[in-house]
Amino acid sequence: MRFLSIYKAVERNTPPTVEEMTRMGKLIEDSMKAGVLLATEGCLPSAKGARVRRSGHTVTVTDGPFTESKELIAGFAILEADSKQHAIELTREFLSVAGDGECEIRQIAEAGDCGPHTGDAVQQQARLAEQFTS
Repeated sequence: MRFLSIYKAVERNTPPTVEEMTRMGKLIEDSMKAGVLLATEGCLPSAKGARVRRSGHTVTVTDGPFTESKELIAGFAILEADSKQHAIELTREFLSVAGDGECEIRQIAEAGDCGPHTGDAVQQQARLAEQFTS
């Protein structure tokens, strides 16, 4: 099963230290070798971002920084886990390296998860994704 882990933390405006980068680099390398980490990225400060919101027929764009938010999305990971409990264990290990913050873990929908009619659409999306990444 695949899970999306969204890491939220208080925004910091200083880059990680060499020690922090080394510890996280080791965790990422070990997790990828073990096959439990499929992808991961961190986010730059919210000052470089924007929020796009639609309500009815109106779309609004708000440029960062997002100072009204206590915690912001700081990064994500795509995990390959045997169960939700396994994904929780992997996330606890990540937080022991990342420090304060929280992760929201969501199972990623796969073919057939949303009913029998979705299997074909999911397979078509996978074929298209493969064509564009080849």
